[in-house]
Parts: sequence; structure tokens; C-alpha cells
Amino acid sequence: MMNIRTLALTAAFAAPGLAMAQNDPYLWLENVEGPNALAWARGQNETSLAELEAQPVFAPIHERALQILTSDERIAYPSLMGGEVYNFWRDAEHVRGIWRKTSLDSYRDDETGWDVIIDVDRLAESEDENWVWAGSDCRYPDYDRCLVGLSIGGADATVRREFDLQSRSFVEDGFAVPESKSGISWRDRDSVFYGPAFEPEDMTDSGYPRTVRLWRRGQARADSELIFEGAKTDVASQGVRFWDGDDYYDLIIRVPDFFSRHYFRYIDGEVRRIPIPEDAELAGMLDGQLLVELKSDWDVAGKTWKQGALIAAPIESFEAGAPELSVVFQPDPRASISGVTTTESTVIVNVLDNVAGRLLRFTHGDDGWHDEALDVPELGSISVVTADDKSDRFFYNYTGFLTPSTLFEADAVANTHTQVRSEPAWFEGEGMDVTQHEAVSADGERIPYFVVKPRGFEANGQNPTLLGAYGGFEVSRTPFYSGVTGSAWLERGGVYVLANIRGGGEFGPKWHQAALKEKRQRAFDDLIAVSEDLIERGITSPEHLGIQGGSNGGLLVGAVMVQRPELFNAVVCQVPLLDMKRYHKLLAGASWMAEYGDPDDPDQWQYIREYSPYQNVSEGSQYPRAFFTTSTRDDRVHPGHARKMVAKMLDQGHDVLYYENIEGGHGGAANLKQRAYLSALIFAYLHQQLFGSVDGAAERS
Repeated sequence: MMNIRTLALTAAFAAPGLAMAQNDPYLWLENVEGPNALAWARGQNETSLAELEAQPVFAPIHERALQILTSDERIAYPSLMGGEVYNFWRDAEHVRGIWRKTSLDSYRDDETGWDVIIDVDRLAESEDENWVWAGSDCRYPDYDRCLVGLSIGGADATVRREFDLQSRSFVEDGFAVPESKSGISWRDRDSVFYGPAFEPEDMTDSGYPRTVRLWRRGQARADSELIFEGAKTDVASQGVRFWDGDDYYDLIIRVPDFFSRHYFRYIDGEVRRIPIPEDAELAGMLDGQLLVELKSDWDVAGKTWKQGALIAAPIESFEAGAPELSVVFQPDPRASISGVTTTESTVIVNVLDNVAGRLLRFTHGDDGWHDEALDVPELGSISVVTADDKSDRFFYNYTGFLTPSTLFEADAVANTHTQVRSEPAWFEGEGMDVTQHEAVSADGERIPYFVVKPRGFEANGQNPTLLGAYGGFEVSRTPFYSGVTGSAWLERGGVYVLANIRGGGEFGPKWHQAALKEKRQRAFDDLIAVSEDLIERGITSPEHLGIQGGSNGGLLVGAVMVQRPELFNAVVCQVPLLDMKRYHKLLAGASWMAEYGDPDDPDQWQYIREYSPYQNVSEGSQYPRAFFTTSTRDDRVHPGHARKMVAKMLDQGHDVLYYENIEGGHGGAANLKQRAYLSALIFAYLHQQLFGSVDGAAERS
């Protein structure tokens, strides 16, 4: 069953607007598959890889990363469907992966009873295609047919095919969509909601579906019935069938911008708007109660419902224009809702409380909502993995920087849990320590951050330190266990730091909105403040401090590098946005203007230009030797950002490293082998830059 909370934005590969910005001498590098651009990328790869692979730490880090990432001791995370457990799994034997299932009893007891449904490696070989698994959408409640997604090389654009779970075969003449970012989701066995993303008239400026159509079995795609049209300037529109027990609701979701939603019911051939604030999100439904998560205050009939709250009302009252609202949960100022999940009779709210996870269970009765704290481990990160539609069973994961991931099976009503799986300790954590501190940003805001200290740590300013952050799109960064980071960095004497800067969602919508658009500099100031605090505390020094970020985090570290280069000696900038003058013209970039602003608006460009890394990097400045990575097959953040930044910096006389994976999608790696290789490159670079010498890094290995 589709989670209404998340709208999957998948769209066609949009060609960049090469007619613009002709004064940019590096514009030719935006031609993704252009022979000259690819030759340039391969040339940069050859130089960088020869150096990094020659580092003494590269081979052992690579070997260990591959062992960890392909180990059979990893947790096979479950997905509950129809009383059975489904799982997608990759290992050394199944590089592309297998989609498989087993019974719940078998899953609890051991992992020998897996029944393979699709072997992607065999499928790729038989069809002579570079398939990467892109998920499945199985028809509720029978779970007899699935829409299987397959990506070429890890791109966001996917092929979707109808698959029969009984016959274990793709359905001949079934629902199928060629490679694109089109939308398709089940309505019933013989019809789907469909949003084409092939022709410009069917796509938004962001490259996503603009229309929603009803496509019936046996029809040609072109003959599907148009039932909704959004605007060309929207991000996307999508149709879904949403279930509440045995009842269902057909919904259309229009996305005017990244943080706005218009929800409609499609009933009896009519489209009817559900009157909730544009920036609110439908989080689920239980017994006819529509759950709404507020991103700003909402005034209704003289009463204010507060930002960040989870509220509810009968769906009929919404449709009548007089919602009978009640508060399900209102977080404290230093807490936020990080997830909402429904079981058969409960609502589970995942709460971040000063960046530590806890779970609350809510039930609804005639006298309103009742809550109870669920019995879960404390002071770590908690995430609900999957929940059952026909019971109150759910699985959740618990982890921390020094605590390997542990999977629990729980009963929301009985408030019980049982440990089902636990990953081994991939590195020796004994003697290591985790502390939480706060830095004061330029405007006085307190910015929390975690410090993971290796054995024998001394605050002498000499510790190689890697600082990670994201700071955008209301994404929360929480403690996590990484065997690769632990073995490649912590065990070898490095310090790891995670900063919870503004722009993220750690403290709710207000924390995110504090760094939107013209306030973007706050996110950069926050990371700078944490960096300075680390130096002031003697944890590290500029010679030994590096920063790392990807995607929006790549923009973050790129901007901070340009603004305060003297603070760092290493910058890992992965699949980044960097040219903020043209980001909205490239691939899915137009969908992010609600986050960054519109560069074509002179007033908005005034504040964007102040931090855009590509526009501000200069010949006369002294920058740390940065490492930029991207992927040719990234059809979300255009590889031209990294390519152009590196080319410009090289021509200015700066020394930088560059690696472009020819496939790999937005994650930069299409399979586990590629992930291990990229990790080894990054940590070899960090050791080289931050340990002071290659010999010093090798001595700690």
C-alpha cells in the first residue's frame, strides 16, 4: 500500500537549456553524454584514480568496505505484505540483487527459507541491459500484481512493468511504461493512475508528470482518460488509491512547489479539493480520521493549531468545509515529528527529541486521542521499517554511532518488542566515545552536533576530523552506525562529527524554514560555527579538519569552502549543486526553487549570487585541495555542476581531484561494489589530506 506521506517524484530526463548563459566558457560540460565532455571526465578520472589508488590505505579500506557491504551478516530488512515478508537483497553473489519473500515464522527463526521472485542479475544478463532495482508497488489488498521498477545504470528515470506474483513473470500486454520519470500507481486490478512524462506538453518545468490519467487494462497508454491537469510551473501531479482498512479513497496530489500540496478526492468522475493548508501534509488515515501534519500555524474558526503538530478530523468534516479538529501530538520546541505510521488500530509517531528517537502510540476513541510511550531503547536513532495493515505488528530499527543496527518486532497495542536481528560490530568500538555539544551561530542560534571520538582521543588540536552535514529540505541527520566509516576512519584514529544545522528537520518545520531562500546563509554560518567550535575546543585544527556533503550537502560544503577556505584542509563534495545561476534549468532543478529561490528573478538572484560556489570561486583565493565526485547517470542533480566547478578551478590554478562514475545515479554508485570503491577513494583522500602524511595514515592502519 502506498504511503500517502511521500510523493515519489520521478520524471523524464530533461535536456539542459544550453541556449542560456553563453558567456559561461564551461557550458559544454553540461552535455551529459557529449564525447568531449565524457573525454574530459575520463581524463580527470585517470589522473585522480591513479593517485588515490596508490595511497597505502586504499587497498585495505576497499577490501574491508567490500566485505562489510556484501556480508551475509547484514540485516535483511523486511517489508510486510499480505502476512508475508518481502526483501530486496544484494551481496557478492547477487551484485544487482534479488527480490525475495518468506513467511513471518521463517523470517523470525532463520533466513534459509527465502523464495527468490526476481533475480536482477539474471534479468540483466538475459535482456542485455544494465538494470538496477528501482522498487516495486504491489496491489493492495490482494498483493497479486506488482509494478516493478528497473533503472538503467541507477538513474531516477525507470522502466515500469506489471509483474504477476503467482506466475512469477512479467504480464504480457500488461501495464508497462518505457524509461522515463512517468508516474504510475495501482487503482484496482484493471486500472492504474498514470502520469506520462515523455512530451513537453505532459511535463512540468521540473520534468515530472503534469497530468493524471486513468489508464484501463487493454487500452493503449495514449488512450488513457485525462482526469486532472496541473500547471506547467508545478513540480508534479500524481494519483494514488489510499486505503483505510477495507475502505479506500482515490486521491490526486498536485505539487505546486516542493513544499506545497493540493489534495483532491477523485470520486464519481469529479475532482474535489480537500481544504487543508498548502504546506500541510496528509500523514495517514485511521478509522476515517484524516491525519494532517502542520508545517505552519493554521487558524480555523477562531482557534490556532500550532506549527509542527499532528492533528486529525473525520474526512467527512473536511469535505463539508468545517473540520472537527483535534490534536494528536504537539512536539516540544526542541522536538519534532520524524515519521507517522499506521497499523490496523493505532498511529505510531516517531519523535526526535533533541535528535534522539522515541516512539509514541496513539489510539482513537469516542473521547478523543490517547497516547502511550512505546518501550524502545533510548538515546539512539529509531526508524519504523514496516507495519502490517491487518494487525498491530510493526518492525523498527535502532542504531547509534557505536551501536550496530538492531531490528525489533513490536506489537503497538500490547507495547511489547522482541529483538529479531542485529548486525555484528563491524569495527572495534570499545574505548570510543560519543558526546553532544552546541556551537553558537552568527545570529546567536544554538547548533547541536555530535562528536564520535576514537580510542586514545586527546583534545590537542591534532585529531584528523571529518565533519558531515546536510542542512536542507527538512531532512534530519541523526546518529547512525556505519561499518565502513568505523573501520576506515574511527579505528584508524579519525574523529567523526555530525552537525544538525538549520535547513534540516531536527527541530521541526521552523528549523527548516530558518534557512530557506534569502535565509540560506544561515545554514552555511551554522556549519562554519561548528567548525570553529571544534577548533576552539581543541578537538581539531584547520590542518586536520575536513567537511563532507552530498547533493544539497554538496552545495553546503562547496559554499563554505569558498567562504572560509582557511578553516579546512579537505572537502568531499559529492553529486553537488554548485552553479546556482543555472540549477533550475538542469534536470529536476526547477522543483527546488521553493528551497533556494528563482535565479531569474533579479531580487532573488541578489541573495543567491552571494553564496553560489560556481560564481564565487576565485583565482586569488587559497582553497583546500577538494575532491569532487558525481555520476554521469545522475538525472536528478546534473553532473555539469561538478564538472564545471572543477574545470573552472583547474583553469584558475587550483589543485583539485575529480571522479565521475559513468553510471550510479544520484547516489553516485549503482551497486555495492561501486559503493565500496567510492568509499575507498574518499577515505584514501581524507587520510592523505588530514593525517598530515601518507606514512602517518599508514601507521594507523
